[in-house]
Amino acid sequence: MRSEELHETLLPKRLALPIFASDPLSSVAYATQEILLVLTLGGLAYLHFTPWIAAAVVALMTVVVLSYRQVVHAYPSGGGSYEVASTNLGASAGLVVAASLLVDYVMTVAVSVASGVDNIISAMPSLADHRVGMAIGFVALLTGANLRGTRESGRAFAVPTYLFITSVLIMVGTGLFRYLLGDAPVAESAAYGVEAEPADAGLAGFALVMLCLRAFSSGCTALTGVEAISNGVPAFRKPKSKNAATTMAVMGTIAVVMFVGVTTMALVAKVHITEDPCRLTGLEGDCSSYTQRTVIAQLASSVFGGESSFGFYFVQAATALVLILAANTAFNGFPLLSSILAQHRYLPRQLHNRGDRLAFSNGILALAITAGLLLWFYKANVTNLIHLYILGVFTSFTLSQTGMVRHWNRELRSPQTPPEVRRRAQVTRVINALGAMVTGLVLVIVLATKFTQGAWLAVVAAIVLWVTMRGIRRHYDATAAELAVTDPHAELTRPSRVVAIVLVSTIHKPTLRALAYARAFRPDQLEALTVAVDRDETSALQRQWEELDTDVPLKVIDSPYREITRPVVEYIRSIRRSSPREVVGVFIPEYVVGHWWEQLLHNQSALWLKSRLLFTPGVMVTSVPWQLASSARADHPAARAPGAARRGEPVPHRPSGPPLAKPKDSPHD
Repeated sequence: MRSEELHETLLPKRLALPIFASDPLSSVAYATQEILLVLTLGGLAYLHFTPWIAAAVVALMTVVVLSYRQVVHAYPSGGGSYEVASTNLGASAGLVVAASLLVDYVMTVAVSVASGVDNIISAMPSLADHRVGMAIGFVALLTGANLRGTRESGRAFAVPTYLFITSVLIMVGTGLFRYLLGDAPVAESAAYGVEAEPADAGLAGFALVMLCLRAFSSGCTALTGVEAISNGVPAFRKPKSKNAATTMAVMGTIAVVMFVGVTTMALVAKVHITEDPCRLTGLEGDCSSYTQRTVIAQLASSVFGGESSFGFYFVQAATALVLILAANTAFNGFPLLSSILAQHRYLPRQLHNRGDRLAFSNGILALAITAGLLLWFYKANVTNLIHLYILGVFTSFTLSQTGMVRHWNRELRSPQTPPEVRRRAQVTRVINALGAMVTGLVLVIVLATKFTQGAWLAVVAAIVLWVTMRGIRRHYDATAAELAVTDPHAELTRPSRVVAIVLVSTIHKPTLRALAYARAFRPDQLEALTVAVDRDETSALQRQWEELDTDVPLKVIDSPYREITRPVVEYIRSIRRSSPREVVGVFIPEYVVGHWWEQLLHNQSALWLKSRLLFTPGVMVTSVPWQLASSARADHPAARAPGAARRGEPVPHRPSGPPLAKPKDSPHD
């Protein structure tokens, strides 16, 4: 796609919702389960806290969605939390948000894909041994789809997202209807008891509060990805801010309804689930081989009448698809944020480049590789990965909402602010202040309850990333300062003399082309240079050079230890030491080959020479290519050397002369 076609990739709200909101919507599939897993540590006695914890999660989600709607309107250029924190709290705070979000995006891909694979295994337990391979395969598929472009991935992923929403709402509606008729669904695990962990049995007081807070922090996974819309405002159609805010409101409403519905049905159907199936009482057979079904799977089975029902497989398929596609939120958020950071010189510039389909291809690939390694290391286990999750997102929530409070304070202090804007700012400042306090409290809870269980690794990763980004910015700033032009006339001063050196190992067509090319530059001094590794070969080369009858002298450097690179580098540096104002141009003949394995047979000495000479000030290294026949095959354009003629194109002129000796591989080949 041409750069001018970028406007064609802008998204309507119906496509933006599945692209940017698939993560928070899909979190419904496991947020309730995470609450139950923590509460059942104390057995079944604490499950009555579930409605209160779910209500706290809903209240928090409402505050966060309302807060981010203000971010969308105040900062429509994209960047979301990073831009808010950088503008209002300083560059360091902005980098904390950026590092936290980048880590969280990686975790989003890993957790979403692993959870999707879990749901597939719930429907087909025989696939349990292929968990890791399936997870990495799905990451590869998502990567390929996103490399095709944002709009194309949105079209591909819209249907599964809407199918998931529909399937969950139908399941919840059917289950509640049966409950009202007196035929409440009963989960397959309802008959099992749960043996409490010894340390968590009979908790009271502060210990009980900590258990509930830990369950609340696990349930807050339902909020992951909420900020993605604020990062992707530039991807919306005009009016961008209005469309983004509307999409965020729709996303928040659907997510709350689905989360409340699933949690209610889990309590009605008496779903009992634990991290260790051996803590379930009443199981028949070996507990270690028992595979627990997810909460969604148990609800679908109980509502629709068993594992063989169409409704069960429909819900499982839609859930697995949307959980895997939930990673698409990160595949859009990570590259966008990386691009902004690269533009601000905190990440490598390559992350700011768009690919052939106008997607940020390098960011997409970086995310895929990192998430794939994480899935492989943690064996695609959701329980292990979930502890690394949500820490980053609440860090960004807290700092961005604090930054928005400062933003509105600045607006209210300005005498130019119109009265209607002032009234709106006072209301939104209260919303953002409440959001900052609540998300800050949740951040403390998450740190306190999850730090020792693995969240420390996410903290370390964010700190390392923060330090790395600061180092990259220092490098770019130092490079820019070093390259800045202070005196153009001094920089444009011509060197006193130009010395051209052609490296020679034997006399053949590549050597003569390099010699002719060096002549074309009309240097002040031109000489050929060879290294005497073998005395007989060097004598033969000198005789052939005399027969060539050229006015270019051949300089022979003795090398008693058969080295090539060091004698050449020392000779060229000696010229620079004797005349610092001179420029030395080194011309190196090289073969251009058509197969990767041919590269292993040629050009090794040239590669080492170039790598050493590039560190020598005042030395210009020029490769003079000679295209071998294998490099110019018209039926393999990717294998052709740059500049090789294509079928139907004029063949460029190649100055060369007849070889005076049989060509052979040389030290410079």
